[in-house]
Amino acid sequence: MPRSVNAVASRARRKRILKQAKGFYGKRKNVYTVAKNIVEKGMTYSYVGRKLKKREYRQLWIARINAAVRAEGLTYSQFIHKLNEKGIELNRKIMADLAMNEPESFKALIDSVK
Repeated sequence: MPRSVNAVASRARRKRILKQAKGFYGKRKNVYTVAKNIVEKGMTYSYVGRKLKKREYRQLWIARINAAVRAEGLTYSQFIHKLNEKGIELNRKIMADLAMNEPESFKALIDSVK
């Protein structure tokens, strides 16, 4: 009995990997065995990167809030503590946006907690 191989599925699997490797440099884009490893590593990086992006944005927001608050004579931690005491629930993304684009309203927010 002849050996049965599913060439259609094998080719589709290879095509899928090579399509994902499109734009890579050298053998990474057209040699299946190399592309498979690189695509797998790239997928790992993209997964980790999605987690890191959240961290980096939060870090950026905190830096912006801190810079705006220090101009008014407070530190970031003191400002957040006073916000919590007053029961003002604004997230860091919104506060950083206010500090950058609407300094007057952010100053009003700082004055409300002082």
